[in-house]
Amino acid sequence: MVLIAVPLPSKNCGLTKSRIKTLLIAFFDSKGLIHHEFVPSGTTINAESYEGVLKRLLQRIRRVRPQLYQSGQWKLLHDNARPHTAIHVRQFLTTRKVTVLEHPPYSPDLAPADFLFSRLKGVLKGLRFSDIAQIQ
Repeated sequence: MVLIAVPLPSKNCGLTKSRIKTLLIAFFDSKGLIHHEFVPSGTTINAESYEGVLKRLLQRIRRVRPQLYQSGQWKLLHDNARPHTAIHVRQFLTTRKVTVLEHPPYSPDLAPADFLFSRLKGVLKGLRFSDIAQIQ
């Protein structure tokens, strides 16, 4: 069998890319969104900044899911990004007695964010924002 690649004529679908971009960090469970933060423009997430996010997450869980927090029966699932697996972050989670579920490497089929983003797409479909403040 021989496959030949033939370039197709390009079609203009009328899509435009947004000039406004922001990074959202979101934590959720089966009941909904627990905590979210928008990362300031030009900022990258490293182990130290992620630890700060986790501190605020723990405070938020204590406030919005107090029974769950007190029971200690909740678990954290995040992917294997460097800030998530840094020794500094793992030590922080261990001292706070947070159970972390291991996420298998290279497993896009197990990405929990897919459940959240599919819902967000439906809510945001057709909306246009002129600045970051409108998005937040």
